[in-house]
Amino acid sequence: MKSAKTYSLLITVMVVLFVALALMVNEIVGFKHTIIDYLVVGLVGMVGTFLIVRWYFIRFVETKIDPIIKTIQSYTMSQKSIRDKIDSGDVIDDLNKEVKVWADNHSEEIRKLRKLERYRKDFLGNVSHELKTPIFNIQGYILTLLDGGMEDNSINTLYLKRAERSTNRMINIVEDLDSIARLESGEFKLKLEVFNLVKVVEEVIEYLEMPANQKKIKVVFDKSYNRAIRVKADRKRIVEVFSNLIGNSVKYGKEGGKTTIGFTDTGDYILVNISDNGIGIEEKNLPRIFERFYRVDMSRSRESGGTGLGLSIVKHIIQAHNQTITVRSRVNEGSTFIFSMNKA
Repeated sequence: MKSAKTYSLLITVMVVLFVALALMVNEIVGFKHTIIDYLVVGLVGMVGTFLIVRWYFIRFVETKIDPIIKTIQSYTMSQKSIRDKIDSGDVIDDLNKEVKVWADNHSEEIRKLRKLERYRKDFLGNVSHELKTPIFNIQGYILTLLDGGMEDNSINTLYLKRAERSTNRMINIVEDLDSIARLESGEFKLKLEVFNLVKVVEEVIEYLEMPANQKKIKVVFDKSYNRAIRVKADRKRIVEVFSNLIGNSVKYGKEGGKTTIGFTDTGDYILVNISDNGIGIEEKNLPRIFERFYRVDMSRSRESGGTGLGLSIVKHIIQAHNQTITVRSRVNEGSTFIFSMNKA
């Protein structure tokens, strides 16, 4: 569709040509000037009227469309820009496109807000559920002791130890929640240093030696690493990552199983692989295992003392280092966690 400027130019040219033709005919034929004068005045009046109407029309369109476009584009558009849009093309088509883009963007924002709302409700429900169990346990043990259990030596020590375990579980949940909150809010600052990754894994393996021996699970490297593998990261947090991942492979591993840790030098990064031959994870659960409180097997996780926050913390620590973590798993075959680290 032609713009307003194009129409104005065409009409003006036609009028000029018509007036020139009339004057030429007048000279040739010898018409009286009064008729030509009237004709010229009429044509000039028509052109003037057209231009005035056009000007008022553009002003009217600007007045009506201006607030719409400015609202859509967050008041970043000037009057000149709007006038240029009207003059350069079909403003209605442009406006339709703007409205469509605006509607699509806001639909996506609404979808994200709804998703966050569902996530918030799930999170609050999970927190209350996780804290409720140890709180009720502690309450039950204390009431039993107050009702006479303190006088029975076979009960008082046992119930006090159980109350202590429930208290420790609550402390672990609160500490893990605090860690995630600081990681997500940006308050957590990485303390980067250069260290030997092999040494860190050896420390974690030594720490987990007792629970691994109880289930007869071997935790080993995929090969002998005689040379140091140096990375630049927050050592304390990386220890936490390996403790969670290797610890999970021991907790949910099969009796007599095996956990293998390997490193691959890719140039700028060190790729870490932690594999086991444990119970594995169903494919439908893989996209959610890094969510807070998400458990593949609720009863089994609670029996092992997990808070359901470990993998979420792992993900946030890796992301804080501007790296990524992925998982591959098959039921009854095992799982493999892979993440990258900056090479020193």
